[in-house]
Order: sequence, then C-alpha cells, then structure tokens
Amino acid sequence: MAIPFDNEELKEAVAKVIEEVRPMLQMDGGDIKLIDVDKPTVFVQLQGGCVGCSSAGATLKYGVEKALREKIHPELVVMNVPHGYEDKLDELMKYAGI
Repeated sequence: MAIPFDNEELKEAVAKVIEEVRPMLQMDGGDIKLIDVDKPTVFVQLQGGCVGCSSAGATLKYGVEKALREKIHPELVVMNVPHGYEDKLDELMKYAGI
C-alpha cells in the first residue's frame, strides 16, 4: 500500500505526531527533533538524555514509530540521525539498506 502523501505533506503530519510524543521524552530529560522525511523513512534526532540511552532504540520503535504508524500510515519507518549526520541522510539510507 503506497503512502498517499508527498514528502512535504507527510512531513507536516509527522511534525504534529512528534509534538504529541515529545512530552513523553522530555519527562526523562530527552527530546526529539524532526530532521526530514523521505517516504517511507522519517529521520529524527534524539537529543538530551536520549543520546546514548540504552532504551533509545525501544523508544524509537515502540514509542515514536508506533505512534506514527497508528496515526499516519502503517509503513512508516523511523531512523535516528546521529549528531553530525544531518546533511548525510543519503549515506545513512545506503548504510541501512533503504
């Protein structure tokens, strides 16, 4: 099933959902920043207490990605962008096999 939005429309919808899950991360001293969207991948950057946290992967998969899939589209995938790689998304996608 194709995602029925272009990247800009999808980015707007994703930004709204990110704002909904942000308080959950901030309660533990973390935060999240939306970097970009390239269907079906949503690029985010965990910040604050989330950086280096052993639960960061679970937070992305079972918190952020789950919310995006439920509220927007079931094929969305979330990828964390390490600090310093914000302008190297193509490299990250290639490395991840996307």
